[in-house]
Amino acid sequence: MYTFDWLDKRQKLSPNKIALVDVKANRQWTYKQFNERASRFGEFIRDEWRIKKGERIAILAYNSSNYMEVLYGCAKVGVILVCLNWRLAIPELEYIIKDCTPRSLIYDLDFKKAAYALKENDSLEKLMVFSDIASKGEWIYEHALANSSDKPIVMLPRKLDDIWHLLYTSGTTGRPKGVIQTFGMVFYNAVNIGLGSDLTSEDVTLNLLPFFHTGGLNLYTNPSIHVGATALILKSFEPSQTLKLLSEVATLMFAVPAVYRYLSQHPDFEKTDFSRMREWECGGEKIPLSLLNFYQDHGIIIKQGYGMTETGPTVFLIDKEHAISKRGSVGKPMMHVEVRCVDSNGNDLSPGQRGELLIRGPGVTSGYWNQPEKTVEVIDKNGWLHSGDVVEFDEDYYYYIVDRIKDMYISGGENVYPAEIEHILDQLPQINEVAVIGTSDEKWGEVGKVIAVLKPEEELTEEEIIEFLQGKIAHYKIPKSVEFVDQLPRNQAGKILKTVLRKKFGS
Repeated sequence: MYTFDWLDKRQKLSPNKIALVDVKANRQWTYKQFNERASRFGEFIRDEWRIKKGERIAILAYNSSNYMEVLYGCAKVGVILVCLNWRLAIPELEYIIKDCTPRSLIYDLDFKKAAYALKENDSLEKLMVFSDIASKGEWIYEHALANSSDKPIVMLPRKLDDIWHLLYTSGTTGRPKGVIQTFGMVFYNAVNIGLGSDLTSEDVTLNLLPFFHTGGLNLYTNPSIHVGATALILKSFEPSQTLKLLSEVATLMFAVPAVYRYLSQHPDFEKTDFSRMREWECGGEKIPLSLLNFYQDHGIIIKQGYGMTETGPTVFLIDKEHAISKRGSVGKPMMHVEVRCVDSNGNDLSPGQRGELLIRGPGVTSGYWNQPEKTVEVIDKNGWLHSGDVVEFDEDYYYYIVDRIKDMYISGGENVYPAEIEHILDQLPQINEVAVIGTSDEKWGEVGKVIAVLKPEEELTEEEIIEFLQGKIAHYKIPKSVEFVDQLPRNQAGKILKTVLRKKFGS
C-alpha cells in the first residue's frame, strides 16, 4: 500500500481554505500557499543543498507554520526530518546529532548558542535560521524560499513503511532513542483519531504541544491537514492566550493533564465562554478524576485517550457517551489498531485481570533508529509492541491504564501500583499534584512514599494524608511516609518523572 501527497491533494480540493494559522507570527496560509511554500523548501534542500532521499536534516525550533512547511517539504523530496527537543541540554542534543547524522540544521534564533555548538559535529554542513538576520555562512529561511521556483512539487507515492521523520524519546531510562515515524504511522493515526473525534474540514484545531513530541505533530496538526481543517499553531502553551482562542476560534483541543490543570486555575477560566468547543481530549498520562469532575461541573466532558510515540500515537480514545459512566477509562482500541492484555508468560487475560498492554497495527513504529537491539526488546517477532504499561479491561471491553510496569513496587510480596494510590489522594481538596514511589524498607522490601504538592495557602500533614487512605485501599498499599515539595519534575510531554523522584527520595 501507498500514501500520497496530502498537501497537493488538499490544495487541489480546497485551495483557498485556511490551512495554518500561526498565532505568534500573526499570519495564515491557505492550502495553496502552504503547498507552494513547502514545495519551495523541498526544492531548495534538494537542488541547492543537494540533500538526497533518505538523508537527514534537523530542526531546533518552536512551533510555527514554518515548522510544518519544513516537515512537508522534506516529505516531498524524501528527506528525513529530525525534530529536536529544545528543552534538552547541549550534550543531550549532541548525542542525538551523532546518532542520526543530519547534514543540516534549521533553528530558531533563540537557540543560536545550541545551534553553533551542534555545528561542531562532523555531519552538520549548513545552518538555516528562522529570522531576518543571519550570521555569515548561514541561510535565512525566507531567502531560501524566495530563491526557489514557484513550481509545486508533488510527492511521489510513499510506501507505508517509508520514513518521514524521527522523534527522540526523552531518555528517562537511558540514552534517547530515535523513534522512526513512517508515512503509514502518520496516515493511520490521522484516520484513527479522526474517526474517534469526528474530525472534519469544518474544525479549527488548537495545537499547543511541542512539535518535537508526537502529541504536537499528530494531535491534531497532521490530522487537520488530512481532512482539510484549519490548524491553529501556538508557539508554546500560555494559559490566557489559550483560553481566548478556546473562546473565540477553536472547536477542538488535545492537551495533557498539566495544561487542563493550569487552565482550570487561571482567573479568567470562570468567565470564559466555551460554547464553540465541541471536543476536549486528554492524554500523555492519567488525568485526575477531581480534574475531570471540575470540568464536568462546568459543562465540559474531557475524553481520555492513550498512545505512545511508538504508536503514532493514537491507540485508545473514549467515546463521549461513556466518558462519564466509564470515568477513568481510555476507551476501546481505535479502528485500525489491535491490542492484548497479557500476563508475564504472554497469555491473554480476562476482564478485571491486570497485565501488560500489547499493541499491533499499521500505526506502530518499525523500530528505533540505529538501535536494532532495542527494537527487538520492544517489538516481538509477531509484530506486537510491548508497551510496558499495566492495563485491565471491563466486561464491556473498556480499557483502564493501571500504571507503568517499572513504577510498580513490591511490598511484602504484593504488587503495588502507585497510580491507584495517587487516584485516591487526588480527591483531597488541599492537594494540587501527587506522586507515589516505592522506597526500600528492611522489613517489607519496599514501602510507598507520597510526594505531594499542596495548593496555595493550603495545609496538610503527613498523618492526615496517611489517615485519609485508611479503609480505602488494602493496608499493605498504604504509604509509610510523605514528602512535601513545591513542584513535581516533568518531561517535555508533561509526564511526571518518577525516575527523578526515586533517585531523590527513594533510598
